[in-house]
Amino acid sequence: MSSFKDMVEADNKNVFMNANEFADVHTVIYDGVTYKDIPVVLSGIKEKDRRQLVSDHVQGLFLVSSVMHCAASDLGGVVPEKGTKIKINDGDFMREFYVASSVCEVGMLRVELEAIDE
Repeated sequence: MSSFKDMVEADNKNVFMNANEFADVHTVIYDGVTYKDIPVVLSGIKEKDRRQLVSDHVQGLFLVSSVMHCAASDLGGVVPEKGTKIKINDGDFMREFYVASSVCEVGMLRVELEAIDE
């Protein structure tokens, strides 16, 4: 008999990470390793005005934040570390993010991403 954890992991892989349901297929580059064509759910991609310091005179830059979900096994069991760079393809080009935080629960990675954009 399977445990509840096993059932949740199976549902995550077969439903949430299913490219015909919620996920899209992306190439992810992390720590110099390329993970081609893995199912990824990117949610909450949004731009907001970045907090500007008094001595900061750069105008027109925005903080882009997003959350990436993927199976830990699809990234070789690696949990991305805070402050490191991660690249995810967006059509024909790679978009670079910084890892704001990450956690692995029940075989799924939840990685909060941030980038500065014009």
